[in-house]
Order: sequence, then structure tokens, then C-alpha cells
Amino acid sequence: MGRRVKENKKGTFKEFLKKKDIEISLKRYAIDALGAMAQGLFCSLLIGTIIETIGTQFHIDFLTQPIATVGTVEYTVGGMAKAMSGPAMAVAIGYALKCPPLVLFSLITVGFSSNALGGAGGPLAVLFVAIIAAEIGKMVSKETKIDILVTPFVTISVGMFFSWLIAPTLGKAASSVGSLIMWATDLQPFLMGILVSVIVGMALTLPISSAAICGALLLTGLAGGAAVAGCCAQMVGFAVISFKENKVGGLVSQGLGTSMLQMGNIVKNPRIWIAPTLASAITGPIATCVFRLKMNGTAISSGMGTCGLVGPIGVYTGWVKDVSEGAKASITWFDWLGLVLICFVLPAVFSLIIHKIVVKLGWVKPGDLKLS
Repeated sequence: MGRRVKENKKGTFKEFLKKKDIEISLKRYAIDALGAMAQGLFCSLLIGTIIETIGTQFHIDFLTQPIATVGTVEYTVGGMAKAMSGPAMAVAIGYALKCPPLVLFSLITVGFSSNALGGAGGPLAVLFVAIIAAEIGKMVSKETKIDILVTPFVTISVGMFFSWLIAPTLGKAASSVGSLIMWATDLQPFLMGILVSVIVGMALTLPISSAAICGALLLTGLAGGAAVAGCCAQMVGFAVISFKENKVGGLVSQGLGTSMLQMGNIVKNPRIWIAPTLASAITGPIATCVFRLKMNGTAISSGMGTCGLVGPIGVYTGWVKDVSEGAKASITWFDWLGLVLICFVLPAVFSLIIHKIVVKLGWVKPGDLKLS
């Protein structure tokens, strides 16, 4: 009798979660939420950085002059966009988790608090805290007659509590891991150039977010340069080796969009992944050891590759920042040569050469790279 009661309660709880569209799974949190977080970062921190760079480079007063002052802090257009990264990430995560309106809007406050308390590792803190607040908010949503009061109160209260409880720890952990990777890359640029390039590049092609990972770990510097190399190798590599099957449309959609489009084909024949991945293993250490390519722009740019040319633009904004701060004398022809070779030329050349070998071995056949 007791066992039957427990089973009924368990079944009832499962039905409740299903009714609330709460799916506790790796896909929902590590793929959907993480991918959405990257979009939130893109629409705030990254765009803000690009706006600032455009304003500085083209001397556009409207983009370089302060438009608002909060306390003692002055904000430009780009600065305001960057300041909204916490709320943007949280709302994006809530959207991916299919939150009802009152929960979604309440996550604005949750995102701001978790990002602020998370410090340098704020994005990782936002990811965890926003998920917790969103799911609990969904549980209480529309369960009372005063939903307009209860749902925002619960969502914000839970979010603020967990921001206070775990955001600083998560932020420090993310910052420490990122710092460790960057330190290791500076110490062993060849080996780490290979590892970072391959791992981040593969993450870009997988249905997870390399941009969010780089953003959460604050992956910049030489390690960020290796990440850029790996992501570009995947995107440009797949674009060129599949040109016969997918023509110009495939070249653009993969080269400037995402190599994730090949995921279905990779599941059918994993060997099509050999050429871009080996290309990233080659370009990564070239980036770190030969050209000393560094991502001193926003960390999210490290994981974007040639998607909208965000990776190369991020490297460029880093150069501009370094020059303005006196860390770099000027942008040289060698800098530009390295950027063009690492992001475009070498990935294409190495991927084509390796792909021809793979085809000759019979591992990849015509049509294996065709996008549906």
C-alpha cells in the first residue's frame, strides 16, 4: 500500500513537471540554455563592443560620447549595451526554457544580479542562477489567483537568493579555470594551441555553444587566439570541402553561418569531421607559436569563428584596445597576415588536402557532405 502511494506521488510530480514544461535533461540545460546564453551575450556585450569600435575608428561622436550617467559611471551607446549583458543572457535562457511571460520578464533582475555578483565569471553564474530561477518560477506560474504578484515575487526572490549564495563562487571558479587555460597556453603554446583549437572548434560544430563556453571561462589572450583558429578551421573547412555538394549557398551558410549544419551528416559518417578537425590541430599551434595571435577583445568572440566574421573582428577590436591602452605600439602587416592566414587561408588549404586523402582512402564518399 505504501509503495503504491509513493508511486502515485512520483507519477503526479512527473505529470506536474510535464505540465509546466520542465525538462531536467542535458539537452535542455547544456545545449538549449547554453546556446541561448551565447545569443544573449552576442546581443549585448559583443554588439556593444563592435559599436564602440566603429565609433572610435570612424570618429562618430554619437557613438563615443556618453549618453547617460548612472551614479558616477558614464555610458556610451556601446557601453550601455555591454552593461545589459546579464539581463540579456538571463532572458535568452528563459526563452530557451520556454518560460511564461511573467517569469521571463522577472529574469531581467535575476540576470543583472547574478552577473554582477559573479564578477569576472558572471556568465557562468547567470547560466546556473537563471536556470534555477526560471524553473522554480515556472512551477508557481498560474497556480494562484494572484499570479501577477506571486510569480515575479518567487522568480526574483529565488534568483536573488541564489545570486547571493552561489554566483560569487561560480564566478571565481570560471575565472580560475579560464586563467589556468590561458596560463597553460602561455607556458606551452604548441601543445595547448592544439588542444584548445581542437576542443573549442569541435564544440562549435557540436550542438553546444563554443561562444558561451569561451564567454563563461573568459577565454582570451593566446588561448583565445587558439580558440579562434579552431572555430575558423571548422567553419571554413566544412565550407570548402563540401563546396561540390553545396555550392555557393553552402559555402556562405557554413563559412559565415555555422558548421553545425553538418551535424546530421557527422552522425551518419563521423569521418567527414577528420579534415576540419586535423586542420584545427595544425592552425592552432601556428596561431600560438608563429603569429602569437591573441584575442584581447570580448571572450565570446573566441568561440564564434567566422560566424558573421565575429572572430576576426574580435581580434581586431583587441588590437585597437591594446593600441589605445599602450600595450601595443601599432597594428602591423604581420598581424594582418596572421589573421588572414589563420582565419581563412590555412583552414581552407589544410582541410582540402586532408579531405582528398580521406576520400582516397574511401572513408568519405560523394554526397556525404550534402546539406539537406
